[in-house]
Order: sequence, then C-alpha cells, then structure tokens
Amino acid sequence: MSQDPQGTDPRRQVPRTDSLLADARLAAAGERLGRGLVKRAVQQVQQQVRAGEVAPDAAVDAVLAELPATASSLRPVLNATGVVVHTNLGRAPLSQAAVAAVVAASGTTDVELDLATGRRGPRGEAAIAALLDAVPAAEAAIVVNNCAAALALVATALGQGRELVLARGELVEIGDGFRIPELLQTTGARLREVGTTNRVTLADYRGALGPATGAVLKVHPSNFVVRGFTRSVDVGELAGALVGTGVPLVADVGSGLLRPSALLPDEPDLQTTLAAGADLVLASGDKLLGGPQAGLVLGRAELVQRLRRHPLYRALRVDKTTLAALEATLRGPLPPVQEMLTAGHEGLRRRARALAARLSAAGVPAEPLDADSRVGGGGAPEHPLPGAAVALPEPFAEPLRLGATPVVGYVEDGRTLLNLRSVPPEADDDLAAAVLEVARRWT
Repeated sequence: MSQDPQGTDPRRQVPRTDSLLADARLAAAGERLGRGLVKRAVQQVQQQVRAGEVAPDAAVDAVLAELPATASSLRPVLNATGVVVHTNLGRAPLSQAAVAAVVAASGTTDVELDLATGRRGPRGEAAIAALLDAVPAAEAAIVVNNCAAALALVATALGQGRELVLARGELVEIGDGFRIPELLQTTGARLREVGTTNRVTLADYRGALGPATGAVLKVHPSNFVVRGFTRSVDVGELAGALVGTGVPLVADVGSGLLRPSALLPDEPDLQTTLAAGADLVLASGDKLLGGPQAGLVLGRAELVQRLRRHPLYRALRVDKTTLAALEATLRGPLPPVQEMLTAGHEGLRRRARALAARLSAAGVPAEPLDADSRVGGGGAPEHPLPGAAVALPEPFAEPLRLGATPVVGYVEDGRTLLNLRSVPPEADDDLAAAVLEVARRWT
C-alpha cells in the first residue's frame, strides 16, 4: 500500500462534503436555494480542489461564488440591444409596481373569493376593470396566456366547423416559424382566403360571406410592411359592410397599444379599433402595454361571455400573478417600456457621453455615437427611434454576455455597441461595472 506521509495527495486535501455543507454560510444558502443545488455546487468545487484550481481553505468562498442568486436558472440581463421589446430577452420588463403586485399575489390571495360574502367571486375582477377603464370602447374583456391563445380561443368558439374569412396578405408568419393560418386550422375552423397577397377589396370580403361564415378576421402584419401596388380594407369599412349580417369582426392588433400614440402613428390601438366597429380586438400584454405575458380580448359583452363560457378558456386562462401584474401595469406608474420609448434623444446622448467618458478614464476604448433603436416585438417595423450608444472594441461582445451581470449588445461595423434606449438610466452604473470587469480580465 502506498504511503503519503507528507499529505501531498490532493484527495486528502479536499474538504468533505458534510463539512462544507455544515458551514453556516452554505447552510443559509441551502435554506434559500435548496440543499440539492448547494450540494451540486460543492461537488463542482471539490473537483476544482482536486485539480489544484482552488485552494482547500478557499472552498467555501468558491462554492458561494458558484451559487446563483435564486433557485431559478433564469438570470437578469442588461438589454443594450436598443430593441425595447426584445422577445429573446423576455419582452417587456415589469414596473416596480407590477413586481410588488406579483410578490403580494404569490401567496394565498382572494383571486376568486368575495371577502365580503365569503363566497366564490369573479376571477381577476379588478384586473378586468382596470382594462375596461383603459379602453372605454370595450363592453367586456377576458385575459388568456398570450395573444396566440386569444386567437385560438376565438377561432375555436366562433369558427370551429365554420369558415373564418381572412385576407391572403394577412396569413402571416411571426417569430420562430409560427404561422397564423396553421394555428387557425388546428382549431377545426376552415379558412376562406380573400384577395391577393398585395390587394384585397371590400367586394372580396362580401363575396366570401355565407351561411358557413363564423367570423371575419383582420390580422395586423406586425413585423413586415407591403408597399407599392397595394390595397387593404380598414376596420371601419369592414364593420359597415357586416352590419345586419350577424357575422362578427375580430381584429388582432398585436402589440397591445391601448390608445393612439403620436410616437407610433401607424400602430393600431385597441380603443380606436373598437370605436371603428370591431366586435372583438386581440392584443398582447407584454409588448407596448408593458405588462406581463398575456392575451387580451376586449369587445362586445355577448361575444366575450361566449368565449368565457367555452371549455377551452379554462385551459388558457392566466394565473393570479399575471392578473396582479396586469392590474398594476394598468393602474400604476408608467411602465419601463413606455419610459424607454419616450426617452428623448438628447437625454440618451448625454448618458452615452457620460458613460463613454467614465470608461475612457479607466482606460477602456469607448466612444459615444448616435444609433437607431427599435420598438421590437413586431411593433412599428419601419419606425426606427433615434438613440445613442457607446461603442467598444468588438471582442467585448462575448465576455459581456458571459459576465456575472450579462450584457447583451450587438456588433456593427467591427465594434460592440451598447444602445442605451433599452437600458434604464438607473442601470448605467451596473453597465459601466460590467464593462470595466471585462476590461480588467481582458487586459
């Protein structure tokens, strides 16, 4: 048997698992994150000790450094892409009011209980009331888990076994290969396409109506624009043509803009669309509205009630935390998305100059410059927003994404750009710290 009188065998120097887990700091982390997660981090560090990468007496600190802030694998990210509603980064960041509402609703709540009577109450009544206050043209509303769910519910309740009339130019594909016509067909509805890719007339719609018509759909293209020899039919024209037919007009406006916006004049909004004659409007809650992921359905009370009583609604309805966040977004202060969209160009320039000066003083090659930003989320695809960015050397892009505080920018013309429109002003210090940490490791 081999001897190791000097104690040089690395296996003898590795701290025992039970000893590490008994450390007060790791025990506290176990209560916060779960013992299993902490134990896995301990085992990783033990391997590092065996490999000579970590000193045995530094094992506890190394384990703490490996542990995430929460038990979830999702990490907060600084969005420096200039895309305000970035689907890959979770779309709309919630306001502090909405975050507080989610925390309050995460325990036992009165989501479906009338505290005054002690009996079952309407689910999400306050969130629905806030939505109706924001869109007074609507008689009633329901909320499901996203806009695709809203469209599926409408197609199932109104179009199953019947025809849905839809312009060919609105048979759109959105992100990740998701196609609207395929969704509609899975509900059992039959699509009655009218017009051509670039032109559709009121006569096309009228010619498609018949005893089998379940509804007429208008789908906002969102992420593309057709220009040139084109013709479309607006909601007001269609609504007038459908008077007396009993056929409902459903408009999917997509981005969730509540009312007209001078900043985005070409973007359809819920209030105007309903006022123009749509029977139902559908929209997302986590885009221009700036709230949680949700599908909003507003319009005529009789149709909304029909959707609410459909069996599929039970499978698609939202949970208590989504209702809480939606209500707080509607009732509370301006959400971050609106603050980012309305940020002035000069203010963004000042922030870029200050950040670049701060980084340059620390020896980081940094330059402020003008850079367009985007709404994102399929909103206003041809409407760039004037913005400002800080340019860094191109090699900064990857280590910034992989840092302790991940920063997602973009590479353009051989430089890494950090666009400040999508970064809240209070995060400028965190952004600077992340860049300086990369510079420290890089040099």
